Amino acid sequence: MPVLAVIPARLGSTRLANKPLQLLAGEPLILRVVQWVVRMGLADRVVVATDAAKIADVVTEAGFEAVMTLAGHPSGTDRVAEVAGRSEFRGFDLVVNVQGDEPFLPAEAVDGAVARVRAGDDIGTASSPLDPGAAQDPARVKVVTDLNGRALYFSRAPIPYWRDGGPAPAGLYRQHLGVYAFGPGALARWSALRPTVLEEAERLEQLRALEHGFRIGVAGLSQPALPGIDTADDLCRAEAHWHATHKGSR
Repeated sequence: MPVLAVIPARLGSTRLANKPLQLLAGEPLILRVVQWVVRMGLADRVVVATDAAKIADVVTEAGFEAVMTLAGHPSGTDRVAEVAGRSEFRGFDLVVNVQGDEPFLPAEAVDGAVARVRAGDDIGTASSPLDPGAAQDPARVKVVTDLNGRALYFSRAPIPYWRDGGPAPAGLYRQHLGVYAFGPGALARWSALRPTVLEEAERLEQLRALEHGFRIGVAGLSQPALPGIDTADDLCRAEAHWHATHKGSR
């Protein structure tokens, strides 16, 4: 089953201006993400989907593939759907959406998301343990699942609510990771739907699919994962992590 990985990227981030072009260890963030996805070796083709010529130029000049998309997509997944629907990409059985601000996304998350779709879920994604002290952070999206690993809800709020007060027990919170896998049919159905009230309230695109009854399987990682980069502070932490793990290499 050939796999297409699409990385949506735009310049319109409100919390970190020109985010895909911000430097991480001397390279634009979008290139760090592309390099990592290619290095994983889990996709047969990797493309960046963007409506910004600046991003496309950076990607192509580095030897990777970029596709220009329409402006005004309400979510990254809608941008991915436009690419997957083009004739040159219709030979892929699975499409993986890796968010463009996830330079440290574990390969296990991508592999797990794909496995959930191959096992019968409409959409696959992943989660990792989240320290209770970070659960209040709205940038850390939380997910709760049923006993079969299917998503019940995603939220920026700390879910589930720890009613008894005091320190929450370890393992209570799960952080949603920035990856989705789907068959082309599920992706097309998702993008054909209008944004929903819950999606607009939380600014979480996956709630649109959940509200419409899609089965979202969540692969559960056993180890914590670094969050995506949303703010300047996140970028500073990512820079420190890069140098700590790569020993200053580029």
